[in-house]
Amino acid sequence: MLNLENLRQWEVVKKVLKRHWMAFASLFFYTLWIIFVVLVVYWIMWFSAWANFIVSILLLVSLLFLYIEWLNNELDMYVITNKRIIGIDQVSFLNRTISECSLADVQEVNSKTKWVLANIFDYGSVTIQTAWNASNFHMAIVPKPMQSARQILNIVEELKKDKPNESFQ
Repeated sequence: MLNLENLRQWEVVKKVLKRHWMAFASLFFYTLWIIFVVLVVYWIMWFSAWANFIVSILLLVSLLFLYIEWLNNELDMYVITNKRIIGIDQVSFLNRTISECSLADVQEVNSKTKWVLANIFDYGSVTIQTAWNASNFHMAIVPKPMQSARQILNIVEELKKDKPNESFQ
């Protein structure tokens, strides 16, 4: 299970939303494209020393790009505890946004799937709307979006059922 350092001692992780494996499938196609470009450069330059130099630079830059893309998708996640939602969004390399909100502030949870591949492989987006307009959560390419949205709503309803008249501070 996920081990977060900033969890409070009374908090329990209920659900973790991460990217679907289809988010990483695009990296496979980037890799195929890079191999094709390398072969074309070799063919155009007839395996010369310049071809080796250009291909080496091209491969290093491409591998760096693939690593950064993989990292950006791998580190995006939502952690739903019994008291709050923590959204971790890896915006770009060395640029991360972490936001959180109380489960009591959750007003609605929506899921959306579109296109043929999303329906075949069962992925889509989940949007969590809160009482504060500035802290809405949206994550694309999530596995089983309808089931995940229902589970999040069940966690919210469970919290509200346990303490119906109290403030959730």
